[in-house]
Amino acid sequence: MFRFLTAGESHGKALSVIIEGLPAGLPLTEDYIALDLRRRQGGHGRGQRQQIEEDRAEILSGVRHGLTLGSPLSLVIRNRDWPNWQDVMQVEPTTEATEKLTRLRPGHADLAGAIKYGQDDVRPILERASARETAARVAVGAVARRFLEEFGIAVHSHTLAVGDVTAEPQGEPDWASVEESPVRCANREASQQMVRAIDVAREAGDSLGGIFEVWAAGVPIGLGSHVHWDRRLDGRLAQAVMSIQAVKGVGIGGGFALARLPGSQAHDVILPVDQWGDRPWRHATNRAGGLEGGMTNGEPIIVRAALKPISTLAKPLPSADLATGEAIEAHYERSDVCVVPAAGVIGEAMVAIVLAEAMLAKFGGDHIEETKRNYQGYLKTISPRGKK
Repeated sequence: MFRFLTAGESHGKALSVIIEGLPAGLPLTEDYIALDLRRRQGGHGRGQRQQIEEDRAEILSGVRHGLTLGSPLSLVIRNRDWPNWQDVMQVEPTTEATEKLTRLRPGHADLAGAIKYGQDDVRPILERASARETAARVAVGAVARRFLEEFGIAVHSHTLAVGDVTAEPQGEPDWASVEESPVRCANREASQQMVRAIDVAREAGDSLGGIFEVWAAGVPIGLGSHVHWDRRLDGRLAQAVMSIQAVKGVGIGGGFALARLPGSQAHDVILPVDQWGDRPWRHATNRAGGLEGGMTNGEPIIVRAALKPISTLAKPLPSADLATGEAIEAHYERSDVCVVPAAGVIGEAMVAIVLAEAMLAKFGGDHIEETKRNYQGYLKTISPRGKK
């Protein structure tokens, strides 16, 4: 089983990760992981924190001479801002008085977390609830991406909307154009409008949400299962993407739009053998987003997510004090204006993680070459007898 565990606080010493289940022999380097970490830090609308940090995951164990060992992989991402917070976030007991943070922020985990964990100070909650934790997830996602590449699976994302500016999808985007855009949107006109909308929100002390979409191409038929609710791959993907901070909605393929169509227009016709092209079992359309009955059907997996606006505002909303319950302005700590472009990169990571787990669950193998043999053997079985 491919699984991982992250630890660390936003302004603590570091973020750390343990990854278990990777087969031995997989080529992996720190430079490869750094590519996705850098992409996560980009995008128009990011705040001052990204100017301080220069995220890089150091591999502490599980790799030798550039190849995984089959043992647990451990990574650490050090927080460069730690020296400015070591008194507030020090690990050892202290006799020094520390100012308690009690100004609750609407839309954050502050209130619910403080009540649940019996805290009279919001700092312990916001430090872990912070989206800074996603840097560790993106590092895990990069490791999963490296594994998936061995099987020809590619994972990308792009921005579909920022605020009320929308770029309607027209099939698979030009991924090079996506990466060149400051908001990771392939539509140049929409990209420019999104940049302007973010600038207006910044000037107003406000924030913007939006929609991103993740594509996974080259995924074989048959990952996931229909036999139990928790093995359905669409459910696992939805949970993984929904777990990203500020995501409030997830759709697979056509998503909510399918609810407005009659059945004759909602489903993907299965093409006969003479129209398959370069791979077996093709569909005329992909409204299902590559998933039917909880399993992959061979088409690209498409997952769309709605991201609410960032909760920390430069012009704080009215709120209440945790200690007294009295009216007060919400706490403001430096923040982004819009994180939709970066959230797409995090979405890629979560999709890659789920797919890597599903691939290993089906094809196993203690060494990457064993996994490849199992995979190639399976591919030989999926065409009908007349098309082998």
